[in-house]
Amino acid sequence: MSHPSLSLIVEVKARHEEALGIATFELADPHGRPLPPFSAGAHIDVQVKEGVIRQYSLCNHSEERDRYLIGVLRDEASRGGSVAMHDEIKEGDFLLISAPKNHFPLKPAKRTYLLAGGIGITPLLCMAERLARTETDFALHYCARSAERMAFRERIEASSFADKAHFYLDDDTASPALDLEKLLGEPDADAQVYVCGPGGFIDAVISTGKRCGWPDEQLHTEYFAGAETASEDDGSFEVRIASSGAAFTIPADKTVHQVLAENGIEIMVSCEQGVCGTCLTGVLEGEPDHRDLYLEDDEHAANDQFTPCCSRAKSKTLVLDL
Repeated sequence: MSHPSLSLIVEVKARHEEALGIATFELADPHGRPLPPFSAGAHIDVQVKEGVIRQYSLCNHSEERDRYLIGVLRDEASRGGSVAMHDEIKEGDFLLISAPKNHFPLKPAKRTYLLAGGIGITPLLCMAERLARTETDFALHYCARSAERMAFRERIEASSFADKAHFYLDDDTASPALDLEKLLGEPDADAQVYVCGPGGFIDAVISTGKRCGWPDEQLHTEYFAGAETASEDDGSFEVRIASSGAAFTIPADKTVHQVLAENGIEIMVSCEQGVCGTCLTGVLEGEPDHRDLYLEDDEHAANDQFTPCCSRAKSKTLVLDL
């Protein structure tokens, strides 16, 4: 079954090894037509291969219409998407992608802090380009495990915002350490903070910001993978389809999406980790056990929608708006 968001065919015009384990792919319309516009922080869905759809941030300048540039970290521990991109996708190949979507947009601010960990530089690079173009006060703080794993450093150092960029290397004792307490120690009502990278890096920034008194609405994150959740205590529960009354038992070792798909009820999924929001489904009765990273806290509290790719139920039954 084709995914409705995958509406564009693009050609891989170029591929570069940007850093150790990180490749960039330049995507363009095969006939040279302009691509749909995007804003800083946007991502696209990419069908890496049949049945495998992944999200990648756009890291070129948002005013460019002739290409999309994505950076992909090869992650041997992933579910196969990044390895397939590295091993199977080459220059001249055609890919099915979505139009750009943005769940991580820039907000107007007098000052902006961009904090990147590893591959998390991709959406923040686009943001830095935009902020520099609009002459907004900002700083980019970029952490990587080592110099050879730091993608785009030459591009940043050659950019108009090179003086606003600060680099931190874990394995270099001469490199300064990112002092989050110092950086975020004084909450600033006129500032916005954006962080992207591995879960531990994001958690460190967000928890430090909150501890220092920054309000939630000034701290913005984009996750590349779902949260780690303990599953040993998962039990079974029932979901009922409102339109038909059909009921299905969801065992501890299967997701709602898997059980419904086995019974001919298709819900569009993409990331399968509760990150992208593609599978968001209305809940008419019952209390979901939210395990996504897509919905905000107030949306979780409303309990009127959930992500069947990973979330479960606290109540015995969930009635779904299907």
